[in-house]
Amino acid sequence: MASKFPAPIYRDTVLAHVFADAKRLFLDSMIEIDYAHLLMLAQQEIVSRETAVLCLRALDSLDLAAIRSTPYDGSVEDLFFLIEQKLADLCGAENAGRIHTARSRNDIDMTMYRMVLRSRLLATLDAVAALRTRLVALASEHRSALMPAYTHNQPAQPTTLGHYLMAILEVLERDTERLQAAFVRVNRSPLGACAITTTGFPIDRAQTMTMLGFNSLQTNSYGAIASVDYITESCSVLAVTMLNLGRFAQDLLLWSTAEFNFLRLSDGYVQISSIMPQKRNPVPLEHVRILSSRSLSEAQSTLQSLHNTPFADMNDSEDSFQPLVDLAFTDGLRALLLLEGALSEATFNLDHMRARAAGSFLTVTELADTLVRETGISFHQAHAFVAAAVKSANGVFSPEAMVASVLASLAVAGIKAPEASILFHALDPEYFVAIRSVPGGPALAALSPEIARAETQLATDRSWIASQREQILSAQQSIRKAADALLAAQ
Repeated sequence: MASKFPAPIYRDTVLAHVFADAKRLFLDSMIEIDYAHLLMLAQQEIVSRETAVLCLRALDSLDLAAIRSTPYDGSVEDLFFLIEQKLADLCGAENAGRIHTARSRNDIDMTMYRMVLRSRLLATLDAVAALRTRLVALASEHRSALMPAYTHNQPAQPTTLGHYLMAILEVLERDTERLQAAFVRVNRSPLGACAITTTGFPIDRAQTMTMLGFNSLQTNSYGAIASVDYITESCSVLAVTMLNLGRFAQDLLLWSTAEFNFLRLSDGYVQISSIMPQKRNPVPLEHVRILSSRSLSEAQSTLQSLHNTPFADMNDSEDSFQPLVDLAFTDGLRALLLLEGALSEATFNLDHMRARAAGSFLTVTELADTLVRETGISFHQAHAFVAAAVKSANGVFSPEAMVASVLASLAVAGIKAPEASILFHALDPEYFVAIRSVPGGPALAALSPEIARAETQLATDRSWIASQREQILSAQQSIRKAADALLAAQ
């Protein structure tokens, strides 16, 4: 015997979940769309002013808190129909039904998805900006703090903590550029596409676009309904951001080990052991790592979920899919906020970092460079002399032994040697950093202008984020102002 709609299994496995997700994620946007669309219908005289006023009063009377607490009982298909039912109770079915003139659940859904996603992008941009603010302050404070740079997880050359942090900061600047570009393409209004071919009614898509805070139209109606690249681009950008964040967190975790001893989190950001009294575990950094990995995986899953789906209206990109997008951005936001918080109270073991920069043969590249400048030999030959000196040291770094070995090699080769003091100077880590003053280098002459540039760029990006928020807020206020004006005219 066939069941009545909704079949219990369909209700419990799909519709109840979709209903709960829609209340949590999309209720406010759905109501905002109702206001904007109704005001446009009235402006275009598609519905009468009298009907519009009755519908506006009904919208104003909706108890959103009660709607959010409504359990799914199968009496309606989804949240859209519940709201339509509530409006019918308030202003009559005939009037409530007119709100749905010249639109479809399809373009309503696509519009509210974009409205929610743009807010997630702005929240992510805010959190990235906060982390950038923290990093540029730390880079400025520690622009001269010596530390070892690493290649292949091995100490390579001296640099500064400011130089390292600026490298991370530049990555976050590029993440910001990508997030901003994604926002621009998300913030296009599909409303008016209706089911997929627009409508025969003389609607004004530009009016609803402006009233809902969009920057432009998603023009082609077929594409407005069928396209998913606004999601896949946003999630791809998020995945790249989280990959970058995770790599930074991994470095910080290594720096927090007793073996590195570069970084110390404050007591508020460490956890103890239940059995080992001495432990100070940098657990928040582990949470940053797993949250960024989760966010990356969830973002990638959105692409996998949409792979090989048809170019059409489909539930694959809608009801059960949208919470995955939201989860990816929620976890990403948690990771960004947590890392900024941890760094806000962290301290660096600058003396130890400096000592590590002065040892382990880290400056010998400059010794080879100095031989090239002072003697005119090729770098290949200079490299061979210095490499022989390193090998003869048997892992024990001594400037005296290094200089003596190089001088001996030059004598054997019949090459006039520079003063020993010049070679000793080449092995000084401060000199190593100071001489690397070409753009992008760690010397103050190169690094300080970059820090200033980063501060200026950060201010520009914060202004951009604020302007987008202001546009959305202004649009929301314009809806209320237009609604009040129409109500007052009656």
